[in-house]
Amino acid sequence: MTDVAARWSAIVAEAYAGARPLDQPEVRGAVEGTLAELDGGRLRVAEKRGDEWVTNGWIQQAILLYFRLRSSETLEAGPLEFHDKIPLKKNLAGAGVRVVPPGVARYGSFLEPGVILMPGYVNVGARVGEGTMIDTWATVGSCAQIGRRVHLSGGVGVGGVLEPPQSQPVIVEDDCFIGSRVVLVEGVRVEEGAVIGAGVVLTSSTPIVDVRGKEPRITKGRVPPRAVVIPGTMPKQFPAGTYGTPCALVIGERKPSTDLKTSLNQALREFGVPV
Repeated sequence: MTDVAARWSAIVAEAYAGARPLDQPEVRGAVEGTLAELDGGRLRVAEKRGDEWVTNGWIQQAILLYFRLRSSETLEAGPLEFHDKIPLKKNLAGAGVRVVPPGVARYGSFLEPGVILMPGYVNVGARVGEGTMIDTWATVGSCAQIGRRVHLSGGVGVGGVLEPPQSQPVIVEDDCFIGSRVVLVEGVRVEEGAVIGAGVVLTSSTPIVDVRGKEPRITKGRVPPRAVVIPGTMPKQFPAGTYGTPCALVIGERKPSTDLKTSLNQALREFGVPV
């Protein structure tokens, strides 16, 4: 953390706790400076250190204070009109980013060069890595961290998080393929190269069942690297009887023998899974 960011983090923490009034110029400067650095990619809500991800909760606090400091105003983009507290990102051509109408990326998000945003949505605090495709009606929630060369297929819902500060956002690491209508929420982490089949829903409490061995292995909240995952159900006893409850099944691993761009789709087809 730079000296400036360290100073901002202390000011933001005090303002968020009510120890400093929001109308102090120093508070406004720290909050607006933090959002500008987020928008320019020089700060990020979460970052990988070694094998783990660390959340910078003071940045989440700054985003929440930014909402409180601003008033809604009318925004126009060609024939489209919006009324909001946060403006849209600008200078997309200079950033090397392609946004197809009516795709929207909010100020305070960061899209690395080569990102393609179809008519989808990227919320404040989110970061999307180089060469990633956000397909039609896919949404990237506040503070979510999407890696490089990821494909978010049509209708994918990546949840956001701002409160409570320090909560880990959803993280999708490099080279993942996320199939149509997948939902990722509550700080789920999808590790590098994983392939998530259409319709999988992952929350922090969803069982992720590895069925590749003779006995199932159950984890939660984290999809292992290069795993191929499909929707499944597990029996659960209720007073009214036994019913299937949602889970995710790890059925295989992506093979290194195929070209990366091909393998994203091919990995699913090899296991007879719809893309």
